[in-house]
Amino acid sequence: MKYELTVGLETHIELSTKSKMFCSCSTAFAGAPNTQCCPVCLGLPGSLPVMNRYAVELAVMAGLALNCKVANTSYMDRKNYSYPDLPKAYQISQYDVPLCIGGYLELQSGKKIRITRIHIEEDAGKLVHKEKETLIDYNRCGVPLIEIVTEPDFCTVDEVREYVETLQHLMRYIGVSDCRMQEGSMRCDVNVSVRLKGTDALGTRTEIKNMNSVANMVRAIEYEYTRQCELLEKEQSVTQDTLRYVEETGKTSPMRSKEDARDYRFFREPDLLSVSVSDEEIKAIKDKIPELPKDKIKRYIQTFGLTEADANHLIKYRRISEYFDEVARLSKSPKTGAKFIIGQMFSLFSTEAQKEAFAVRVTPESLATLVNLLADGKINSNLAKTTLEQMLITGKSADELLSAEDMAALSEADLDSLCKRAVESNTGAVADYKGGKEKAIMALVGFVMRESRGKANPESAKEKLKEIIK
Repeated sequence: MKYELTVGLETHIELSTKSKMFCSCSTAFAGAPNTQCCPVCLGLPGSLPVMNRYAVELAVMAGLALNCKVANTSYMDRKNYSYPDLPKAYQISQYDVPLCIGGYLELQSGKKIRITRIHIEEDAGKLVHKEKETLIDYNRCGVPLIEIVTEPDFCTVDEVREYVETLQHLMRYIGVSDCRMQEGSMRCDVNVSVRLKGTDALGTRTEIKNMNSVANMVRAIEYEYTRQCELLEKEQSVTQDTLRYVEETGKTSPMRSKEDARDYRFFREPDLLSVSVSDEEIKAIKDKIPELPKDKIKRYIQTFGLTEADANHLIKYRRISEYFDEVARLSKSPKTGAKFIIGQMFSLFSTEAQKEAFAVRVTPESLATLVNLLADGKINSNLAKTTLEQMLITGKSADELLSAEDMAALSEADLDSLCKRAVESNTGAVADYKGGKEKAIMALVGFVMRESRGKANPESAKEKLKEIIK
């Protein structure tokens, strides 16, 4: 292909507040239609908005996590347009002076996707399309949003996919939003254009609105790229349109001609004061941000010797990584603790929501105790696994489930006796070992482990058996 793809994203993320941006209405998802709205979020005459301070704090947190500069003073503007889901016929947003500017998100390749701006605004309502009618639910009107706008830095759909998934994980991790795309709390407007390879000038862009699935986003970009390339090959022009993606056909279709900023007639919101965030407040918010996922992965690998794959499993959900951090602090073998979490504990959960909640009956202290018993040689790995299974079912600690006999070490005399019995009872394996088959010794080790009910140390048994056979 002689044309190359260029993509920029505008990502709308609903903030994790209990009340809306400018009123006290609930932001809870899936309420009965039109039951979570009031004169303020519906824009009825005489109602006045009041800024949600916590929403601003979360927006600042998002900006700091994305390496943005936070403006000490920013302003709210009215974005004027008429659409059925916008009862006021305007949206309170930011235009001239956004809350956060600059910044970037780094991909695994090292490429930095530049963040142009992050601004705060209120969400619109939701249109519910039926066969012959369209219904409107205004519950979502006024829910706090941030819009994260990138430069047109994406050249492939893989870069878009990685950016969206990384951004989603980051915002969840620092507590800014649950970013559940299926519930609409994270949506992307995708700006797509193509240009001749080797040229700098951007082509005419189209905007695909309200993408709430990464898979559909990828399909929409691929389709739009092909469509625009075919138009240019035929020496036809690309029209600057706003599009929707039709999942059933896998194609985009026009909604309306693409607006420019002047079409929205932005002006300063007269009912709200400016947004002021001092340097001291910015520092206090920065101090609340937990260790970021990329930094945690690096620490897990360098400090605890975890594989990159295991580190990625542990940091995917903040609750799990915090659980592991406590196990690592208390135990003698963080690596063993990680394997128990990723293996037996993960197997309990089948959905993303369950993993996110990570409701296990074993405390980090209890798991660390079990790990230490294994590290000290008081129990073997098989007994540790079966004990953990019982701990997960009953909620009891290892100390409650293991008897003194379970943790009693096998004496040297008992080990010697068992090894002699192993040699006497497995003459075939002994002959094979003497004949040069090194692996035959493991049959004898297995005998010792069974007879000792797992108490014997496999390596000690192996060395003892070799002595006896000689």
